[in-house]
Amino acid sequence: MLKTISDEEFYAGLLDLPKPSYPFPDFIHPDFQQQREEYYDWIDREYTLHSKEAREKHKLHHLTDIAARGCPFLSTLAELRPLANYAANGAMMDDYWDRCSRNEMNEIGKHITALLTGEDANEPLDNGIFHQFWLLRQDAITCEMPERLYKRFVASIRNVFVGYAEEKVYYKANVPPPLAVYLIIREDTSGALPFCKYLAMQKDYRQLPDDILEHPHILRLHTLCALMIGIHNDFISLPKELHREGDTMNLVKVVQHEYKIPIREAYMKALEIHDNFLKEFMLLHEYLPPFGKWRDMVYNYVQDLGISVAGVYAWHTNDKSRYTNGGYVDGEFVSRD
Repeated sequence: MLKTISDEEFYAGLLDLPKPSYPFPDFIHPDFQQQREEYYDWIDREYTLHSKEAREKHKLHHLTDIAARGCPFLSTLAELRPLANYAANGAMMDDYWDRCSRNEMNEIGKHITALLTGEDANEPLDNGIFHQFWLLRQDAITCEMPERLYKRFVASIRNVFVGYAEEKVYYKANVPPPLAVYLIIREDTSGALPFCKYLAMQKDYRQLPDDILEHPHILRLHTLCALMIGIHNDFISLPKELHREGDTMNLVKVVQHEYKIPIREAYMKALEIHDNFLKEFMLLHEYLPPFGKWRDMVYNYVQDLGISVAGVYAWHTNDKSRYTNGGYVDGEFVSRD
């Protein structure tokens, strides 16, 4: 993307198009500012692999606010910290390894998964992305996250890396995938499924039994959250991705390519897809299975899933730096493949 491009050219007449909206209130964790301060410190201490310009841009993005808005009812900063680590570190690693190959991303994902599961219990000697994921595990232990919830959280993070690897094929070819393939990949690369799993740490939801948290009805709701977040991220990032070669994993570009239609028409069709997912979410919330004594708690849990979607979108709409003209961090890793 050319850094000298004008704002008028950058936004390409897209600012007047309708935006997603959600029927859920907006909250933020009371310790969000303290979590931001820790985030600034992470960047200064851990991210020397990034250029100074990239580090300063990341500070402006307030990436830990995604966690603070996505799970605003966590009891303590200690409980917020693992999710904030995942949200911020996951986004920064996605930026840094933006142009690595599918094979390289698969190897990176395996390494990080070993650190998260404890299969590799050794603290990485160098600071940076791997060390932060090792710290995530330590923070989860410190806040006494139940092992069954942690395992689901880690499994969902592992799938994010799988999605990152699969999208590299379409980046390299500079072609959008078919819509059906996009939906499979975007469910994971939205990064939202780990939020859905971690949300069980809020309130009393950790009491919910496994057969409810893993019920097909609930898992479909998780999928819908992930797709809505992935799609509304596509809307926010569209101006940037229209001006960068290889940024093909965007629903608007996928729809435009698949149906051979103009960009504004593709945007409106993509918004319709998003809104249909929202309608399905609301319907599934209303028609929950008969979960007996857990029904009210499950109903509130699903309500908080909706609040999480709205919270992540609120971060996107409050952000004034990450997806703006010249604000995005370009990948600095040089692929060997």
